[in-house]
Parts: sequence; C-alpha cells; structure tokens
Amino acid sequence: MSEARSGPRGGVSKKYSVSLPEALAEEVRERIGPGAFSSYVATAIQRQLENDKLGEFVDAYIEEHGPLPQEFLDEAAEAFRDADRLNEAHQGEQWHANRSA
Repeated sequence: MSEARSGPRGGVSKKYSVSLPEALAEEVRERIGPGAFSSYVATAIQRQLENDKLGEFVDAYIEEHGPLPQEFLDEAAEAFRDADRLNEAHQGEQWHANRSA
C-alpha cells in the first residue's frame, strides 16, 4: 500500500516500492547522503521523462520534415562536447576546493 504526503516540490508525493540494483542505490546514497534519496530519484525520473518527450518530438519532426540537416547534428554534438568540458572543469575545481578545505 502507498502513502500520500506533501512532496519536496510542493506537490503531493506518494510512496512507491521499487527495486534497484544494490550497487546503484549505494552509489546514490554515498553521493547524496541520508534523507535525499527520494528527491534524487524523482529528479532522475523527471529528466528521463523530459528526454523521452524530446525523443518523441524529434521523431515527429523527422516524420514530418525528413532527417535533420547534418549541420544541425554537428552543432549539437559540439555543444555537448562544450558542456562536457565545462562540467569536467567544474568538477575539477570542486575536487581541488574540497582537498584544500
């Protein structure tokens, strides 16, 4: 049975039982600490839903207009590479800051 309660984002939350690979769940707990597991999972599910909807949008666009031009795909790939580089640099800064603390 599930239990309804107020969620961290102001909406009503409902408790569900899910099974996760133990190593995955432990990695999440180590990363976020106690008390935020449900919020972390909810955020991950929200992102997956957004990705699913984006995929559906792209599929519908391709069906109506044909394949995306290679130029667009190349620009998108470069934007992802830039984002990855920024993320890696930010993580490196955090690592150095944590070592200095």
